[in-house]
Amino acid sequence: MTVMVKYISCLLFVMFGALYNVNAQDYLISTPNTSLLLTAKPGEAARIHYYGTRIEENRIQQIFDSNLAFHSESYPAFGIYSYNDKAMQVTHGDGNMSLDLAVESVKQYTVAEAEITEILLKDKVYPFFVKQCYKAYKNSDVIGTWVEVTNQEKKPVTMYKFASAFIPVRRGDNWLTHFHGTWGAENMLQEERLTDGQKIIKNEDGVRNTTNENPSFMLTLDGKPQEETGHVFGASLAWSGNYTLKLDVDNNRIIKIYAGINEDASYYTLDPKKTFVTPEFAMTYSTTGKGGVSRNFHRWARMYKLSHADSDRDILLNSWEGVYFKVDQEVMAQMMKDMSQLGGELFVMDDGWFGDKYPRDGGSTSLGDWVVCKKKLPQGIEGLIASAKKCGIKFGLWIEPEMVNSKSELYEKHPDWIICQDNRTPTTGRGGTQMILDLSNPKVQDFVFGVVDNLMTNYPEIAYIKWDANASIMNYGSYYLPKDRQSHLYIEYHKGLNNVLERIRTKYPHLLMQACASGGSRVNYGLLPYFGEFWTSDNTDAYQRIYMQWGVSNFYPAIAMASHVSADKNHQTGRRTPLKFRFDVAMSGRLGMEMQPKDMTDGDKEFAKRAIKAYKEIRPIVQHGDLYRLVSPYDKVGFASLMYATPEKDKAVFFAYRMEYLLNQVTPRVRMTGLDPDKQYKLIDMTPLKENKKNFLDGKVLSGKLLLEEGVEVPFSGEYSSVVMQLIEVK
Repeated sequence: MTVMVKYISCLLFVMFGALYNVNAQDYLISTPNTSLLLTAKPGEAARIHYYGTRIEENRIQQIFDSNLAFHSESYPAFGIYSYNDKAMQVTHGDGNMSLDLAVESVKQYTVAEAEITEILLKDKVYPFFVKQCYKAYKNSDVIGTWVEVTNQEKKPVTMYKFASAFIPVRRGDNWLTHFHGTWGAENMLQEERLTDGQKIIKNEDGVRNTTNENPSFMLTLDGKPQEETGHVFGASLAWSGNYTLKLDVDNNRIIKIYAGINEDASYYTLDPKKTFVTPEFAMTYSTTGKGGVSRNFHRWARMYKLSHADSDRDILLNSWEGVYFKVDQEVMAQMMKDMSQLGGELFVMDDGWFGDKYPRDGGSTSLGDWVVCKKKLPQGIEGLIASAKKCGIKFGLWIEPEMVNSKSELYEKHPDWIICQDNRTPTTGRGGTQMILDLSNPKVQDFVFGVVDNLMTNYPEIAYIKWDANASIMNYGSYYLPKDRQSHLYIEYHKGLNNVLERIRTKYPHLLMQACASGGSRVNYGLLPYFGEFWTSDNTDAYQRIYMQWGVSNFYPAIAMASHVSADKNHQTGRRTPLKFRFDVAMSGRLGMEMQPKDMTDGDKEFAKRAIKAYKEIRPIVQHGDLYRLVSPYDKVGFASLMYATPEKDKAVFFAYRMEYLLNQVTPRVRMTGLDPDKQYKLIDMTPLKENKKNFLDGKVLSGKLLLEEGVEVPFSGEYSSVVMQLIEVK
């Protein structure tokens, strides 16, 4: 009897798939190499059937015939079926907690950057609408999805769950790759086999959302993650606030993925005639392992999601680790001159330059008072810009406009602008005085916009702004929001932040800004359309940066990853590493420096000058090329290696780093990737310790076939040795 029941169940399942395909309307959403298949029949639930390798219209039936179809509701809602997790849960004005969403209409159209599919769902009883949007980006294997929720009821509707996306993924030997960490060790790669139960990746910081986790993950379909082989689903939530990524794993044939804004303390009241838009959930599918997911996201980012992605990033010197708060006119001029002589292109003055009544001499005062401290800078910003022009470099500076200190003129004037409850004493952060401005308040938004607007109006030569944020939301509460809308704060804060950033980008389209937040706490696609790069971590130790930058590289391109060469004895870890090692690590991202150049020896300055010159030569390949990760530091084999190659495969840059050193250690051999087997490549040592002492591979011409199939022995020397080789096609 049991066998017969199972047989009939399977037969009905296959028949249901075939019949459903015949009777329903199919919508195929495709990129060059992937396809998402949905059916949307008016009056019925929309369903997702397939996401994977690209299929053509005339091959849709094969998905059903082969039993690959999922038949999952595209946006499951609570109320009719109340078991399991749901993408949406609401309470209507009459107290009813149910939703029964059915297809109302489907619209497909083309915009400049993508093909759009909109599936409008409506509750069968209430005039409550959910529009599911799918965006297939052109020349990219990324599909974005989000929902637009509209309340046409007579009373407000309270939303308790409102995910951006629900996606089913096939169950198998599934492994999850995600990125956990803490301050100074952000975005550390974690990989684990998924077992039955739930895996939840979330953030509840309120302001900064990537200190402990990143809203990005990969999921394999066929075993342990590999760089260039295997089927991998990859996704990232483009949101700067709190989020939840939930993977629901049971004994069924699918893993159910829910992704969106974290609902904790954030139930949202949607008034009549209003629409709520969730953040975009971007996803891709790779048949070439994790590397394929990374390259898909990098290309998508450079084409659509990163500010100033088409221009090379300048090589900069940031003043922070060189002088900390001890900013003054003479020292800034000296640092600019030294950086210019090394070949640098930009100088950024960090914290400590502002405050009139309360000079910024430490972390406990002055935030909010964005006026020049004349005591430190008697010639003002004008004098610094003049010094930069004299040295032939650009000028930028640091701000933290979302924050305020209790010891500041701004707080004395506007104590009601902070995030806090009416009847409680404000809890403070950094320096014992730092608090957060309430960006849900339009007046605060105007003020924060004005910080940048005033600087750019008065000093239009400013080329770069480092935008920091060093606090989490404390004393959850808003003086501005109504009492019955206090739960909107987490969301309205980031809507306000995005409003400010949109105004800045519109008025100052050529201004490049860096997203910094206690280091690498704002590495997300919610903000990168407004920022040209992010600060990867406050930890500038080159050895540990190899791990962090490896993790970041899984979803974010090198052009956006700020990587700085710091002092011989690192300020965070105390580790001492050679200058060449520090440069070679930093050159795999956006190269910069974070030190006082006058403390360098003449020999170090000479090497730095040559390394900066070398980086300028390979910069287009690193910042705009395709990434291939070769040997992971997480594999603990004693070294790590990666490379970048142009799409045409005529040029490449190879990096290798020794992670441990033992006497008579076996010299590693590395097989390269991303080359053309039919081409010949000349190898050039880009950062020899001495100009006349290049490694044994320099000048050799080797075939792409040999480099791909056999590889090369890495010319390591002693402890913390490293290699940067350029490969150029020889015709």
